Amino acid sequence: MQRKLRLRNRADFSRVYRHGKSFANHQLVVYWSRRKEVNQFRVGISVSKKIGNAVVRNRMRRLLKEIIRHHEHEIMEHVDLIFIVRKGAVTMSYKDLEKSVLHVMRKASLLKPGRR
Repeated sequence: MQRKLRLRNRADFSRVYRHGKSFANHQLVVYWSRRKEVNQFRVGISVSKKIGNAVVRNRMRRLLKEIIRHHEHEIMEHVDLIFIVRKGAVTMSYKDLEKSVLHVMRKASLLKPGRR
């Protein structure tokens, strides 16, 4: 995922948590908030220590970034997204995790119209 598409500041994370909306399924929670500046989306990923050790947490981050990279043309612009990984996602295959990400984003209406 490109550096400009990453959500990195603590203030940005706090703003999305405080003023954003959230949607969830058994594997993921997505918080999202609109923004006006640039016509791109930004993504932050949060994986708790409850999920597993550093290897597991980093693997989940890498998988989510790759899924987002493959579907970035389908994601609405002008939003900040935060994905929170739940324990159920750890044992999933890439394809199942991809379906779960798309499901929670569809549930939150974050995919552009006319896409799958």
